[in-house]
Amino acid sequence: YDPPRQFVDYSAALPMRLLVPWRHTHTFEVVSEHETRMTDRVDTAVPGRFLASTFLYRHRQVADDMARHQWASTLTPGSRTIAVTGSSGLVGSALTAFLATGGHRVVRLVRRTPRTRDERRWNPAAPAADLLAGVDAVIHLAGASIAGRFTDSHRRAVRDSRIEPTRRLAELIASTADGPKVFVTASAIGYYGPDRGDELLHENDERGDGFLADTVAEWEGATASASDAGARVVAVRTGIVQSPKGGVLRLQRPLFEVGLGGRLGAGTQWLSWIDLDDLVDIYHRAVVDTRLTGPVNAVAPNPVRNEGYTAALASVLHRPAFLPVPDFGPKLLLGEQGARELALANQRV
Repeated sequence: YDPPRQFVDYSAALPMRLLVPWRHTHTFEVVSEHETRMTDRVDTAVPGRFLASTFLYRHRQVADDMARHQWASTLTPGSRTIAVTGSSGLVGSALTAFLATGGHRVVRLVRRTPRTRDERRWNPAAPAADLLAGVDAVIHLAGASIAGRFTDSHRRAVRDSRIEPTRRLAELIASTADGPKVFVTASAIGYYGPDRGDELLHENDERGDGFLADTVAEWEGATASASDAGARVVAVRTGIVQSPKGGVLRLQRPLFEVGLGGRLGAGTQWLSWIDLDDLVDIYHRAVVDTRLTGPVNAVAPNPVRNEGYTAALASVLHRPAFLPVPDFGPKLLLGEQGARELALANQRV
């Protein structure tokens, strides 16, 4: 690691070092005041043709990230100090990395003893009075996983990890003199209820019924202190996040890879999904774009039915998908309510 000129990664651990020797050198060269040339050199026994798609993807990712940061600089030049809860999760890991590469200072709010100067101890039930001093924006991602059997204890954990911690953060934002002017909080499309049929749902549509709808409504309502104090508040109502690193796709992919994948239930229920990179983009935009306020549906513009999603995933993995999962499968794992509100939810957002 020799900033700003280069860094190198390589396969060090056995057996990978013997089976797939790998050394990847990234070099950076000043071309002009506004241009840098980035060169990747890979020394490996793997034939180049097998790596082409990987490096095309990486090139596109870098170019897209640079374009996003360039666009953001036209709205709000300079860097910001952004505090993030849930920074170690699926979304938080990707988001904090993206923000840091854009020159922003990321302050991770953690519940353990801080290990670096960019971490601050956060007690969700009673945050320290100076927790948000010098912070420009807060992104609040923390919360117990919604996935699981909907027992009384699970429902309590889902609610308790969201509503009161959000309220406390909002109150702290309101009372911190040099504190955040932007509060971006995670939310969910569960707000619209478990089954709205073919109705196309937008942010101004009425909430639905059920446990998740009730929870999300209170969760978003818990931000009131911040908005009353003049902070710009954005609630990111997230759909089904697509990433092989976590979420539903991480659970489904192994089944599909061995040919055991299939539609859930009837397969006609709508699935409102979003790619992880697009979700990161929405959180970033929520911080820098003053036009965004209130609830924002973080979903792709083209929701699909479960059977269509199943067919697409099977096609990408070159596997069949002819083993439907009957309704009793999700009900066995998640309980009646969990299956209705999660696995078999029908939301066209």
